[in-house]
Amino acid sequence: MTDKVIFDTDPGVDDAMALYFALAHPDIEVVAITTTFGNVTVAQATANALYLTRLAGRDIKVAQGGSQPLMKAAGKPPGFIHGDDGLGNLPSRLAVQGQAETISAAELIVTMARAHPGEITLVAVGPLINLSLALKLEPQLPKLIKQVVLMAGAVLEPGNVSPVAEANVWNDPHAADCVFTAGWNLAMVGLDVTHRVTMPSTYFEQLAQHHQQHAAITTLQHAVNFYCDFHRTISADFGHACYGHDILAFVYLVAPYLFTTQDGRIRVQVDGLAQGQTMMDRNEDLQYPDPGWEKHRPTTRVCLQVDVAACLGLINETLERDWLGAPLVQGSR
Repeated sequence: MTDKVIFDTDPGVDDAMALYFALAHPDIEVVAITTTFGNVTVAQATANALYLTRLAGRDIKVAQGGSQPLMKAAGKPPGFIHGDDGLGNLPSRLAVQGQAETISAAELIVTMARAHPGEITLVAVGPLINLSLALKLEPQLPKLIKQVVLMAGAVLEPGNVSPVAEANVWNDPHAADCVFTAGWNLAMVGLDVTHRVTMPSTYFEQLAQHHQQHAAITTLQHAVNFYCDFHRTISADFGHACYGHDILAFVYLVAPYLFTTQDGRIRVQVDGLAQGQTMMDRNEDLQYPDPGWEKHRPTTRVCLQVDVAACLGLINETLERDWLGAPLVQGSR
């Protein structure tokens, strides 16, 4: 069966990897893209989503979403990680077709969920404001959505924006806590597994050659090189490689058997020194004196381990498929 996916994203280099994996995989149909602030401003995220899809020859709906967190002060996008444009500071861009939808990301999510109850999967790899706003518009949304897969959080692994917090959750902890407690069929693909999968820049050079220097792949290659330069500043032992992060959300979607998971209640610390920490109740038999962990609260399926070799093999096999079309540029038919 093909998964109909709304991809909620803030592209972002690893977001671009994830998008192209989704477009290339035969069992995924990306029916819409919703954008959020995070790696870049929401306006830049929207421009990048339109650009990446049109470069790959795909005309997919793109709806712009939240521009800042629900309650905390907005931060500055991490241009030193993804580039100020989110794609490694591209030297130039083709003029592509298309523009964003007139309705918001949250409205699009609700509209499509109502039109296709039980069919839509949400894959969210940025701050979770759009899902939170969609829940406010339609409180019954978890019953209309088939499943939700998040690249978010960390349970056992240290954080990447603080000792305990992962960036997507930290960017909007109030929205994240709302999403984790809403009651969907929810899976969390966090740093516990994404920090196990690294991809060398040389792979993307080979991928560009494999696809005969297609504009979409050379754009991705440029972005990945910038991303790998940043990762080399983390550790001299890292080499010219980068974490796959967001791409693993789609790997989980099509191959959940590659992951070891555990179900448990997830709550998010919304303020203080530990804001953005994803806390997991892994002790089903304990009853805690503090409220918020009651047995009636929904659980999340949390990925704790991954078969790295098989994961990389699936990524390679998928991206090397014959999936690219001619870029949709202005003036073409």
